[in-house]
Parts: sequence; structure tokens; C-alpha cells
Amino acid sequence: MKSKFEEFSTGWKVLFAAFLGVALGASPLPYNIIGFTVAPLSQEFGWTTTQIVFPITIFGITASFMAPLLGWLADKYGVRPVALWSLFAFGLSFAAISLTPASLPVYYGLWLMVGLVGIGSTPVTWSRAINMWFFKSRGLALGLLLMGTSLPPLFIPHIAVWAIENEGWRSMFYIVALFPLLIALPVCLWLFREPTADELPKEIKNATGKVSGVTLSVALKDYRFWIIWVSIMLIAIAFGGAFINMVPILADRGFTLSQSATVMSALGIGIFSGRIITGMLLDRFWASFVAFPLLCLPAITGIILLGDDILFPMVIMAGLFLGFAAGAESDLIAYLSGRYFGMANYGKIYGMLYMAFGIGSALSPLIYAYVRDTTGSYDQMIFASIFLFIAGGALLLLLGKYPTTFGDDPSKELAATQIPEVAKS
Repeated sequence: MKSKFEEFSTGWKVLFAAFLGVALGASPLPYNIIGFTVAPLSQEFGWTTTQIVFPITIFGITASFMAPLLGWLADKYGVRPVALWSLFAFGLSFAAISLTPASLPVYYGLWLMVGLVGIGSTPVTWSRAINMWFFKSRGLALGLLLMGTSLPPLFIPHIAVWAIENEGWRSMFYIVALFPLLIALPVCLWLFREPTADELPKEIKNATGKVSGVTLSVALKDYRFWIIWVSIMLIAIAFGGAFINMVPILADRGFTLSQSATVMSALGIGIFSGRIITGMLLDRFWASFVAFPLLCLPAITGIILLGDDILFPMVIMAGLFLGFAAGAESDLIAYLSGRYFGMANYGKIYGMLYMAFGIGSALSPLIYAYVRDTTGSYDQMIFASIFLFIAGGALLLLLGKYPTTFGDDPSKELAATQIPEVAKS
């Protein structure tokens, strides 16, 4: 049985490559540049802000429905070919947006293509490999992997602004596309792979030495799958719109753009720390005990934002809590998929769970905006989000114990399960 140190000593190169794949893949890059295209595209084509940013919804929903398919391909043919080809295709399709003519259908079609081919460069694929390299320190490893989505905000917006100001918005797309093509792809070609049979942690293998786990059809009949799915959807609907609309939410309460930027920085710090701290906690305690209090933190955010005469330090705390829970949720999706359903068909099962996250995140900004447009404030949606966060966290308390074996009948698994005590090294 490998110790935590041994897992990292053998798997760190793969983890580093996967980290770059996540950081420079389709999960974070589109969201970090779309806001900067509003002014130049509006000036050149006369399109509205809604028309220009709508591709993010197209991209998000398309990627969500493609996730189970790409997960199935990763299960069948291995993560390496699926992730690397998708990373390559994402870079090319993202660069192709620079060719946008004065046609909204073509513009939307190019973003549709990004969603179709890019989903394989997201944690849907990379996390499968990390789950197969790590078991004792799986939570921490997944936290480190998903920190990749926190890296682009540190530099991609600055590069996007420089490119637009000096070379134009078209050049910005292919300049940003060089990051997955010239940095992530070569490193992943060199370092990224799945473990051999001898390198697999024995905890994820069955008696015959093969990777254990239930089929997708069995998972879909398991109440635990749907508890996780509904929980993810509730949290995503509550969070996505709050994140995208945080600046106008704060503006409605009289805060300046500079103050809003500080709150967004606090939110980013929360995401970053949430992934690492949650990962370490998952390696020591039952996931649901970890998840419930962490996912209730944004409820405090909602209470703060609904208050009268809000003090600025309280708003910073609200942003930190919201980000921390967002970081925790990302860890939980990957961790729960592997612990409750095994690794044999992880890609398909994770893809189905990711679908809830993607659809909820894509629809949430529109819901928040609709409430603002029809009622004159975000208050009703913020109030509803308090209950969505609490309900999403509470649902996970119903999951029960981790399976230690995986059979075809979920009811048979329940007899041989346990909630872990503090993990032993």
C-alpha cells in the first residue's frame, strides 16, 4: 500500500502536466476573455452586450452535454489521447474565432465548435488520471489539479487587454490560443499518462487486479448519484450568477468599481484556498461532513448582501465565503465520483455529474439578470440562493457510507461500506 509521500513521488509529474492542461484548457480561458470583447465587437459590428456574451451560455451548455461522451471516450481509449487531442482542437477552434465575420450565426457557430471539441481539455478528463494515480492523498491532489482554473485570471486578462489595444480583438484570440498549443500541449505530450497496472493504488483495483467501479447504468439507478446531481445543480444555479453579476450587485449597493475589484480578488483567493483546504479535509474526513458547512458559507454571503448599510469589510468577507464554497464544490464533484462509483467508468459518470454543473452555471447568470430586469434588484435571487446553498449542502448528508466494493447491485454495496475515520498515513 503506497503512502501519501509515495503517491506524490510517483505521480507529481502527471499532476503538474494535468494542472497545466486544466489551466490552459477550455474550462477557464473563455470566461477570462469574453468580457474584454464587448467593446471592440460592439464598435465593429454594432452588436449588443447580450449578443456578444451569449456565446458563453452556448459554450457552457454545449460542453455540458458533450461531457459524458468525452468521459466515455476517456474510459474506453484512455485519458491521454482524448485530453491531448481535445486540447489541440480547443486551441485551433479558439483561434478560429478571430475569423468572425459580421454574422451572429457564424459567431455563435464558432463558439459552438469550441464547446464541442474543448470539453475534453477540462477536468472531465484530467481528473480521471489523477484519481487513478492517487488514493490516500486524492483530495489534495484533486485540489492541486483544480487550482489550474485559478491561474489564468492572474495573467490572461492582462494579455487580452494588451493584445486588443495593440493588435486588435482578432489577434487576441489567436494569441491566447497559443497558450494551450505551445505550452500545455508540449508539456502534456512529455509528462502526462495514466498509471500502469503495477502503479495503480491497490484500493481502486478489484480481486482480478483491474480497476473497479460500477457501470453508468448502475450509477443512474443509484439514489446517491441523483443526490449528488441535484446538489451540484442547486449550488451551480446559486453560484454562477452571483459570480458573473457580483460587480453590478455591489454597484446597486453603492460600492465603487475599485471596491468591487477588491471583492472579486477576495473571491479569487477564496476559490484558490477552498480547493486546497477542501482537498486536505477530504483526505481525512467523510466528504459530506466536510461539504455541508463549506457549502453553507455562501448563505452567509447572501445574508450580508441583503443587509442595510453594509460595511466594506463585510462585503470582502462575503466574497471570500462565496469563492471558498466554489472551490470546495469543484473538488467534491471529482472526489465523490471516484469514491462512490469507482474508476472503471469514471469518465462517463463524472461527465453526467459535470452536466449538472455546466448547465446550472450557464443558466444562472441569465436567471440573475432576469430577476434584476423584472424586479429592479437582485434581492429576490440572492434570497433564493441562501436556501439553494443550504439545500445543496444538506443533500450530501444523505449519501451514506463510502462503498468498499463495487457490484452490479447498489443495494449489495451498502453492506460493505464505511465512513472513514481520520486517514492513516
